[in-house]
Amino acid sequence: MDLCFTSSVHPYTVNNKPIFKIIPFRSYLSSKTRKFAFQKKKFSCSATLATDISQVSEFEIENKKHDLLRLVQDTQRGLATSADQRSLIEEALVNVEKYNIGAPVDLVQLDGTWRLQYTSAPDVLVLFEAAARLPFLQVGQIFQKFECRDQANGGIVRNVVRWSIPTVFEEEEGVTLLVSAKFDVVSIRNIHLQFEEISLQNIKISEELQALIAPAILPRSFLSLQILQFIRVFRAHFPVTNPGNPTRRSVGGLYYLSYLDRNMLLGRAVGGGGVFVFTRAQPLES
Repeated sequence: MDLCFTSSVHPYTVNNKPIFKIIPFRSYLSSKTRKFAFQKKKFSCSATLATDISQVSEFEIENKKHDLLRLVQDTQRGLATSADQRSLIEEALVNVEKYNIGAPVDLVQLDGTWRLQYTSAPDVLVLFEAAARLPFLQVGQIFQKFECRDQANGGIVRNVVRWSIPTVFEEEEGVTLLVSAKFDVVSIRNIHLQFEEISLQNIKISEELQALIAPAILPRSFLSLQILQFIRVFRAHFPVTNPGNPTRRSVGGLYYLSYLDRNMLLGRAVGGGGVFVFTRAQPLES
């Protein structure tokens, strides 16, 4: 490993007297060897630069996502926003979306449960408005659950709305409203939704109602136990049909997935249906 410090000694004669000339080792390197060493050094610098750029970009993205979540934090998921707030949120959305432009939808990454943090969609805001006006209605968490990990061009999406009526059901999550749809990937970032079914399930009645059906101070009869069990497992299913022709399925709609990574999903309902901001959530119980 002392090559870089080695010199070569070459004798030659002048008037038949040997004279030794020291030739530096560097002169022994062929042009190809020197070129390889230069390329290796250049490649190393390029790789380091690419890593630094990648790290800077990821840092920038996380900052932009944080800015967006900070802006929507106190909006009651979109219900309490002014025109100025909506403008700032739209600007923040675009600042995040630009990092995903042109990238195809990754169904493996899309698969899973996403919690709604903000929306401007009228058909969702009307639920929040109703809960704000009606004291007997509570709207809890709203999720989108995608099932598409093992699919090539689509899958199933379930819109999950947790709601309740105080003293009748448990707080905020007494009943689950489930809107199911099939979806197909129709372009790089557009999916087409075909709504199929609305269902009510996972009914959790309040302790007050349970006490009314089966008082704790009295022995629970077979009938009261059957009623409680029926409520727990009750599910109601309603197929979604086309209003113009009840025998046909609903038309559905286009949904543009404007940004997707491991912990954030941004979407836009095509045709002015509003924007959606989701963050990754824990899997829902069946």
